[in-house]
Amino acid sequence: GNSQKKVPGHGEGGGSHSQPGTPGHRRSHGNSTANMKEVQGKSTAVNGTLPAGKNQDEPQSCSPAVTGRAGESCNLDAPCGALPPPLARLKNEGNMLFKNGQFGDALEKYTQAIDGCIEAGIDSPEDLCILYSNRAACFLKDGNSTDCIEDCTRALELHPFSLKPLLRRAMAYESLERYKKAYVDYKTVLQIDISVQAALDSVHRITKMMIEQDGPDWREKLPDIPMVPLSAQQHRREEPSAELLQARAARAEEEKARKAEARFTVLKQEGNELVNNGQYQGAADKYTACLAIKPNECAIHTNRALCYLKLECFEEAKQDCDSALQMEPNNKKAFYRRALAHKGLKDYLSASTDLQEVLQLDPNVQEAEQELELVTNLLRETLLAGAQ
Repeated sequence: GNSQKKVPGHGEGGGSHSQPGTPGHRRSHGNSTANMKEVQGKSTAVNGTLPAGKNQDEPQSCSPAVTGRAGESCNLDAPCGALPPPLARLKNEGNMLFKNGQFGDALEKYTQAIDGCIEAGIDSPEDLCILYSNRAACFLKDGNSTDCIEDCTRALELHPFSLKPLLRRAMAYESLERYKKAYVDYKTVLQIDISVQAALDSVHRITKMMIEQDGPDWREKLPDIPMVPLSAQQHRREEPSAELLQARAARAEEEKARKAEARFTVLKQEGNELVNNGQYQGAADKYTACLAIKPNECAIHTNRALCYLKLECFEEAKQDCDSALQMEPNNKKAFYRRALAHKGLKDYLSASTDLQEVLQLDPNVQEAEQELELVTNLLRETLLAGAQ
């Protein structure tokens, strides 16, 4: 249910709850940046990632009521935690403006409520945390990622490990392409609640990007990921559904395949560098490790065959070429290197046959012409010696 789109929430309201409120998360019509649009397009709406059911911080609905969008009503004078009535009303007005898509007006209401709390010296970290988190959501909607990050950080200083400020800050970091910080916040969110689909999807997406940028050692370049205390983790009584278990298994397989692909690429590059440096035994070992990951990679067989030729392991080189030709019957490199392996094994007739195959595929391969002439002479000498 967490992965499905849901009707936007009502924003944050009264009660001294530990979880921040939830202004509705709809597409912004403001001056959002291109990166912010991309992040919001890829991520599930913030409300949609939270547990199903009524948001515990949404405004109360009781008379006298003000009608909001889609016939909904909310009481602008509903109490909000420890906030005095004037500040509670500002917060409730901000919530209603937010869910109606008036993010700039909502931002002003939250700012007035925050300033009022500071001026009055109200000691209620949870209420102030929610106000900062709500205002951060407005900044996020308007594409102002920098101020969103600042407000989320303030909210987290007041109430550490609050889920919504963490998630909003992660999205803002991602929109600014500060992927390492975004990754840390997303992973912290998942420690609090593993079912937040937006965080799961973003972690997988950012992981792929960082592997491409930093290679297999990308984790070593990450900032430390904080350990979330048990008191801040949201535990669930119900057992995971079969669909959830299947999705987790599929994600695990995808992650395993991504890691294997990254490892294969690194090993292949290392093998190629060793060949260029004339270190053929080391290169052969790298290619062998590559084949343990992807045994049907034709180019790795021909590369290892070259190493075996340099090491005068002619039988092993021939076997690699045989494997390559089973996968690609017209592979010129495999024919040419098998010819050299036959030559090393003194099977000049087979070497001549393979070299003729090379020239039939490409008559312009001068190395094959030269080798064919040499092998032909060796074959003639062998036949003469046998006759004598």
